[in-house]
Amino acid sequence: MTRATDHHPVRLRRSVLSVPADNPRALAKIKDLAADAVIFDLEDAVTPEHKAQARDALVSHLSANRPDGEAIIRINVAESGFREADLAASVVLRPDAILLPKVESPADIQAVLDWLSDNDAPESLRLWAMIETPRGVINVPAIAEMGRTVGGRLDCFVVGLNDLRKATGVPALPGRTYLVPWLMQVLLAARGSGLDAIDAVFNDFRDAEGFGTECRQGRDMGYDGKMLIHPAQIDEANRCFGIDQAALDEAHAIIGAFARPEHAGKGVINLDGRMVERLHLDEALKLATKADIIEKRKVKP
Repeated sequence: MTRATDHHPVRLRRSVLSVPADNPRALAKIKDLAADAVIFDLEDAVTPEHKAQARDALVSHLSANRPDGEAIIRINVAESGFREADLAASVVLRPDAILLPKVESPADIQAVLDWLSDNDAPESLRLWAMIETPRGVINVPAIAEMGRTVGGRLDCFVVGLNDLRKATGVPALPGRTYLVPWLMQVLLAARGSGLDAIDAVFNDFRDAEGFGTECRQGRDMGYDGKMLIHPAQIDEANRCFGIDQAALDEAHAIIGAFARPEHAGKGVINLDGRMVERLHLDEALKLATKADIIEKRKVKP
């Protein structure tokens, strides 16, 4: 297995809105929304008899309309019979990423990698993986390793708790008490391989208080953002997974300190009585980059 040496680019993924690809009204509204990323869903949100129609509608829409943030296409599983056509459309449309549902092993990633390689997909086309089955959670460290290999394309995990609850019988209790260990397992695997991780959807978009509570929980667990099912959830997700001013001020202080001539080449420095390492500089640079992206969106004409 060949290891990748380059780092994934910093992305802003506070709010990741899922939109059915066969819903023209929802597609038309995307350009006016503040979501960091949009998942154009060809899988769960589309009934089998509408799969081809949804794919055609998505090709028509994305050919002429790109969201400001990342565009991701969620394709169907291999067993559905729709996956190859979904992949072919994705190569033509060139979204930022393809989201693979129900990933359970590295072989699920490798099968898509082989297809993309055989069909001359650009390297810029990345992969996201839904972790939403018991096998997926069990094998998540091995799946995450695909993100560390040359040509692995894997950038991000998205947790699917609805399917995981159904498969395990764990109820949807407030606080996700019995699901937290699995959420942390996915997060740890993602971070171990340099991947982003997106928390699961909150199903009742009318429950603003419950949604906010769950966003803060996901943030405190270390997740980069949350998958959303309704535009009404975007602002709260952006706020909860946004950047605290005190944290940004500290990041700028760390960046400035390491930039001083007397600290050139040092791995550890003293900053106001605290020992700060290069790993803290890496995190500070990442945070500052995200803040820059947010600021540029605010001043967009």
